[in-house]
Amino acid sequence: MPNVIVVGLQWGDEGKGKIVDFLSDKADVVARYQGGHNAGHTVVINNEKFILHLIPSGILYKGKMCLIGNGVVVDPAALIEEINGLKKRGVEVGSNLFLSKNAHLIMPYHIIMDRENERLRGSKSIGTTGRGIGPAYCDKAGRAGIRVADLLQPSVFKEKLGINLFYVNFLLENLYKVKRLDAESICNEYMGYAEKLSEYIADTDIIINRVISDNKNVLFEGAQGTLLDIDHGTYPYVSSSNAIAGGACTGLGVGPTKISRVLGVVKAYSTRVGGGPFPTEIKDSLGDRIREKGGEYGATTGRPRRCGWLDIVVLRHSLMINGITGIAITKLDILDGLDVIKICTSYKYKENIFTDFPKESNIFEECEPVYEELEGWSTDTLGITDFQKLPEAARVYIKKVENMLDIEVQLISTGQRRGELIELKGQF
Repeated sequence: MPNVIVVGLQWGDEGKGKIVDFLSDKADVVARYQGGHNAGHTVVINNEKFILHLIPSGILYKGKMCLIGNGVVVDPAALIEEINGLKKRGVEVGSNLFLSKNAHLIMPYHIIMDRENERLRGSKSIGTTGRGIGPAYCDKAGRAGIRVADLLQPSVFKEKLGINLFYVNFLLENLYKVKRLDAESICNEYMGYAEKLSEYIADTDIIINRVISDNKNVLFEGAQGTLLDIDHGTYPYVSSSNAIAGGACTGLGVGPTKISRVLGVVKAYSTRVGGGPFPTEIKDSLGDRIREKGGEYGATTGRPRRCGWLDIVVLRHSLMINGITGIAITKLDILDGLDVIKICTSYKYKENIFTDFPKESNIFEECEPVYEELEGWSTDTLGITDFQKLPEAARVYIKKVENMLDIEVQLISTGQRRGELIELKGQF
């Protein structure tokens, strides 16, 4: 049976939650492989909005197994809050949710260090959410991380915490000029979390490989997008993990030969949040209009997103890096009513033209977009579920994207709600 990865092709916020929710209907398992609660997937069901941060979008369907993989960094307080919030709204969360023993924990000092590092960077700040994601991944890479499994062994947890606080408290007092942290109070706090989360903690690598061997449909869900990938994104304005499709293998313990398809999700225009270069950004009232119409505010932080035209240079890079087999275009309806729609086909840098994504950050910052203009459409596309019923200019736009990228458009989202979608090719 197919094992499908859903990955964002831009700077995140492409509408992956809507696409994962739609595909979850035919999946048996939905598994999250990277990131933390700095990400937010928004799903609208019968006019009711759900914003998910750590739990896979498949939780909104009954009978679906949901896994949080080892590649995710977990703030236990945030996860418990999310579980309780879903239960209050009548969503089943129990034996259907599994949390990897090998996932790393976000600790209180990670949050402090994240915010203080941003403060010290001043005008060079990256624009993190301040939720401890980056410092948690730093400890993971530095082999000083505390993992979910340690919650089940109080003596091990306490020993690791004591070792970490030896140098953490030195930094807090001498570099950041803030108060020391107390090991005992942190232990008590996290043992309380352990009691509430113990029923979900499991060997998720074993579980997911067993269901694959049993020929179940598995849907792999990432956070952020390709241009926020730590290795292949617009460094240093990136997240701290591998958001690309390859992260699904390392973040869940699944071999690459087990992957059947990789569906890339791309917004019909471009957005990014926080700092960093953004060649196609629209800095006038049109950018504001798209932001308001598209509700382009972070699901996690509420920060306004910067809006721009579709960038083919970025997308070519993303298709190559991820091994994309098909794409889903979201928020097509937000472009309704525009007289002209632009697509960036290349970059100009001094006397040079780039059709490939430049790796040098200083060059990328100074690139100017080269546009091709298409005729817009005045007819609403909101809620259309038949490709042939789209305005002719909208169909031309979709076909132009297909031709420029040499990839098949397999899904088109025409609104926030679950049913507002055109399926041109099934994934399962």
